[in-house]
Amino acid sequence: MDMADPVTAEQVAATPEQPLDGRVVVITGASSGLGVQMAAAASRAGAHVVLAARRRERLEEVARTVPRADTVTADVARSDDRRRLIDATMERHGRIDALINNAGISHTGPALRQDVADFSRVVAVNLVAPFELSCLAATAMRRTGGGSIVNIASVMGFRSIDQAPDAAYVASKAGLIGLTRELASQWGRHGIRVNALAPGFFASEMTEGLISPGEAPDWLRAQTPLEPLVFLLGAGSAFVTGQVLLVDGGLATR
Repeated sequence: MDMADPVTAEQVAATPEQPLDGRVVVITGASSGLGVQMAAAASRAGAHVVLAARRRERLEEVARTVPRADTVTADVARSDDRRRLIDATMERHGRIDALINNAGISHTGPALRQDVADFSRVVAVNLVAPFELSCLAATAMRRTGGGSIVNIASVMGFRSIDQAPDAAYVASKAGLIGLTRELASQWGRHGIRVNALAPGFFASEMTEGLISPGEAPDWLRAQTPLEPLVFLLGAGSAFVTGQVLLVDGGLATR
C-alpha cells in the first residue's frame, strides 16, 4: 500500500460476515491463551493480524494456523520493542486500524509478601506498556482517519477475589480502566475510539495455578469475550468509546 495515499478507516470495505475486512489489527500477548483466540477471531472477521509476543517459535506456530497473520517478536515491557512493533507494522502494512493491548502478567500472593520490584514489573507490563503502545498507535491512526484501541482489563479491576490475592494485578487493571476512559476523552476528536474488555476467569497459562481446567465449571471454561471484541473493533461500534464491557458471567455482580 502506498503510504503517500492512505485509505481512511471509513473507506475500508466490510460485510456483516467479515466486519473487519481489510483492517490491520495489532495484538500483543498473542502467543498463548486469549491472545491466540483473539487472533483467530479477528482473522475470521477478515482482518490482517500482526501478532506480537516474546516467544518467537510459539508466535510463528500460532501464525501458521491463522490466515493473514504475520509476527513481530517483541517484549512489551521494553520501550524500544514497543516502538519496533508499531514501526514494523507500518512498514509492512502502511496503516494500523486497531490495537488490542492484551499482553499481561500477574504475581499472585498476599500484599505483605509482594516485593516492590515485582509490583512494579506487573504495572510496567499491564499499564505502562498499553499506555505507550496506544500513544504510538494513535499517532499512526491519526494519519489514516482513526481507529480502534481495545484494552484487555479484568473483572479484578472492579472487585477483589479472595482466592486470587494480587495487589499489583488489581492496581494495574483498575488503572487500565481509568486510562481507557481518559484516552477515549482525549482522542475522540481524531476518530480514535478506546474501549476495554474486562473478562472474568478462563483457562490460560496465567490462571493455571489458580484454576484447573478439569475442575472449572462449563460456564467458566466457555467464557471467551471474542464476539464483543470483534464488535468493538468494527464499524458497528462506531459510536462507542470510553466504555468497559464486562464479560464475566455476572461475577462482578456477586
